[in-house]
Amino acid sequence: MIRILVLYYSRHGNVAEMARHVARGVEQITDCEAMVRTVPTVSTVCEATEDAIPETGAVYATLNDLKQCHGLALGSPVRFGNMAAPMKYFLDSTTELWLSGALSGKPAAVFTSSSSLHGGQESTLLSMMLPLWHHGMLLLGLPYSESDLITTRSGGTPYGASHVAGSDASLPLTDEEKRLCMALGKRLAKTTQELEAGRYE
Repeated sequence: MIRILVLYYSRHGNVAEMARHVARGVEQITDCEAMVRTVPTVSTVCEATEDAIPETGAVYATLNDLKQCHGLALGSPVRFGNMAAPMKYFLDSTTELWLSGALSGKPAAVFTSSSSLHGGQESTLLSMMLPLWHHGMLLLGLPYSESDLITTRSGGTPYGASHVAGSDASLPLTDEEKRLCMALGKRLAKTTQELEAGRYE
């Protein structure tokens, strides 16, 4: 079974919804399983702690989840053209995986949500790619053979799936955005499966 880790941080639920569609795309590929995980918030208060298991939604990711996955889909909302602090904080804790090369050669893809159409989606997607490249991961985007990239009037980029949530984060995912999330998950799973098959031939 090919395990794809769909790891996200979501403040208002939009990136969490995207993660569910990415996971659906992953599981369209035979013998592929999506493991959906999130990361806890961070606080300026040093004593602040989070329960080991969140009240709702996906469970928190561990370094072992990263180590054991065959591929990774990483999602974060836009924060001034960059990934959100909780995701960056989690990625900053992966030094031991970098030292051991545990993620090297594994495929990865990224997705994001912003409040406005030109709110920094592409720079945020690139900001998530940087640490993954340092880990030696193989980054995938969305090809223009996905016709929704041409017709979308909301989210969607060749760098990865995206969503425009509106100034109050209340806009639902459009049909195009959902299909692009699923296409990203499907492409990631299929590529991972093909790479894994090549390792054992």
